Amino acid sequence: MIRMLDDLDAEGAAIGVRVDINSPIGGDGGLADDARLLAHVDTISELCRRNARVAILAHQGRPAGEDFTDLSAHAERLDELVEAPVGYCDSTFSSDARERVRTLEPGTAVLLENTRFYSEEYMSFDPEAAAETYLVSKLSPVLDAYVNDAFATSHRRQPSIIGFPLRLPAYAGRVMEREINILGNIGESPEPRIYVLGGAKVDDSIDVARSVLERELADAVLTAGIVGNAFLLADGVSLGAASAAVVNERSHDAVKNAGDLLDDFSHRIYMPRDVAVERSGERHELDLDELPSNSPAMDVGARTVAAYAEILEDAGTAILNGPAGVFEDDRFETGTLELYTAATRAQTSIVGGGDTASALRKLGILEGFEHVSTGGGAALQMLTGDTLVGVEALDQ
Repeated sequence: MIRMLDDLDAEGAAIGVRVDINSPIGGDGGLADDARLLAHVDTISELCRRNARVAILAHQGRPAGEDFTDLSAHAERLDELVEAPVGYCDSTFSSDARERVRTLEPGTAVLLENTRFYSEEYMSFDPEAAAETYLVSKLSPVLDAYVNDAFATSHRRQPSIIGFPLRLPAYAGRVMEREINILGNIGESPEPRIYVLGGAKVDDSIDVARSVLERELADAVLTAGIVGNAFLLADGVSLGAASAAVVNERSHDAVKNAGDLLDDFSHRIYMPRDVAVERSGERHELDLDELPSNSPAMDVGARTVAAYAEILEDAGTAILNGPAGVFEDDRFETGTLELYTAATRAQTSIVGGGDTASALRKLGILEGFEHVSTGGGAALQMLTGDTLVGVEALDQ
């Protein structure tokens, strides 16, 4: 049984709260986007209102990456967003950090340093081994309970995700609670269920398509983006060398795997009917019989949008994961914009995180969805009917 915040006696307790505030970093070293911080404000604010002493754990970037930095800017922004004081500690489990947690005033919070500054946090562990890491073994004695609100990171076997629940009473935060309630019960959502799989993560999307089709979670899968191009190539459509190269750069096995899936489920997999390419600096749409093209396919065309929109508008549940094209370029945002808008007219509409959520913000589609997930890979995994190691760790 997974305990929620309503089950937690927070009064005066020291609570370790794992969040995912991994954000784009601007050229000045500050935050370029605070969307992920905003997602966790409810959990942190609620615990502070309930007079808890809140120690926040988070990561930023990957070692040697451009966005790998400390969390001072995150703490400053959280202090502005949360209705209680949020301080910053430039270490995570040192004696200074532990003392900072011990001396926290009830109703206040501190953001501890980037967990990935320590190599253990960038490794995969079994839960028992994760509980023995320095991060968990040093920090857990000064905590009374652990809250996981980092749904977007809960598919990873990191100590801060799966180690603390073996040492402390563990609970799901408000973000985690919403994600579990909606994505964890996808098989109970209204039918027909239509999955739209686009974007550039071809292997992941093909795996998702196979899983949801085999498990009878999807009545139909609509493909777009590089994923759609892989299925077109598998179906014998000659897109052109440029489009084929883009697909093969992403995955050498994509076309074969897409072909195998078509052999099994061709009647439930839909492919683009036309594509948009760049010609003389402008958007130009081509029917499949007008291909191949020397330019890569950058978006789906109007015929595809019309066919897919008709299916989505009649859906019981529309599940979106990945854009339909290169939405960052205004010339090729049309497919994504119109398909996402059509999905809002389904009875229930759910958006996977990552690039899908970024596309919503960029295109200004901010209303009409029942749920916009905070997770990318984590959302994909749950949308296939699987669970996450971070969620399993909370089941005490």
